[in-house]
Amino acid sequence: MNKNEVIEKEINGTPTATVIWLHGLGADGSDFEPIVPQLEIPKNLGLRFIFPHAPLRSITINGGMTMRAWFDVMSLDRDGTQDEEGIRQSTLMLESLIEREKKRGITSRRIIIAGFSQGGAIALHTALRYPKKLGGLLALSTYLPLESTLNSEVIENDKSQPRDLPIFLAHGQYDPVIPFDAGKLSRLKLEEMQYSVLWNEYPMDHSVCQNEIKDIGVWISKNLII
Repeated sequence: MNKNEVIEKEINGTPTATVIWLHGLGADGSDFEPIVPQLEIPKNLGLRFIFPHAPLRSITINGGMTMRAWFDVMSLDRDGTQDEEGIRQSTLMLESLIEREKKRGITSRRIIIAGFSQGGAIALHTALRYPKKLGGLLALSTYLPLESTLNSEVIENDKSQPRDLPIFLAHGQYDPVIPFDAGKLSRLKLEEMQYSVLWNEYPMDHSVCQNEIKDIGVWISKNLII
């Protein structure tokens, strides 16, 4: 991705770690930029936030309307057809951002992958399959895409057990877009695979609340403070 396809925000001086944060369907990279000050990251943690813009594409469930999206949405059914090609294309894009950060001097162990809703699905798909250890995975109001291939693709990349990727999952109890149970099922799947998951639920709909932002800030700081 070129510089026009991402928003970058650095805090507390020279970055020693990076958070790459993917927005939801129909939004863009500016969606989560305003919450950075609300995370209350400690002053001794130099941090770079990267907010990429999803490409414009036609969305089936919206009558073919063109909007920013990480992949097409063909069905709202959990077992419905998924846009595997789009998901894997966005995973390659996210991996290219990880490699870009590594070239800028940030090791993969200091990179957190984050996402909300559709962006959270790409964060999950990418981080769980990434062959090197990451600093963490933050997935909000989302679900596991291409779950049927997860076991085999993770095992191919990581033979160690238990897996030590820090994972923060959060979901609104009244979410009408991605049902609360979809988030819980994703959590159970990851726990079955021996991931340690920090699960958080909030009395909200398909959104982000202040208590959640506070919890995210604490979690990011805990995982990145040296």
